Amino acid sequence: MNRPASAALAAVFALSAGAALAADMPAKKTDKEKCYGVAKAGENDCAAGAGTSCAGSSKVDYQPDAWKLVPKGTCETIKTPTGTGSLKPKTS
Repeated sequence: MNRPASAALAAVFALSAGAALAADMPAKKTDKEKCYGVAKAGENDCAAGAGTSCAGSSKVDYQPDAWKLVPKGTCETIKTPTGTGSLKPKTS
C-alpha cells in the first residue's frame, strides 16, 4: 500500500474510533439540573453554599443549601428524611 492510501486509511480508523468513544460518553451537562437538599455529607457537587467551598465539602446529610447534579426533571421527586429535593436552595 502506498503512503497516501495508508494515511487515509489511518485517518478513517481514527475518526471511527472517535465516533465510537463519543457514543459512550455520559449525558450532556444540560441533561442535568442542580438539586438542593439531597446530597449526603461529603457528596455534594461544587459551590454548595455557606460552610462549603466545593465538591464533597458539605458537613451534614441533606444540607439545605448543598446541591447535587441529578437527571433533569427528577429533583423534586427525590425523597429524603427531610423532605423532597428542591430546584432552589432550601432555607432549612
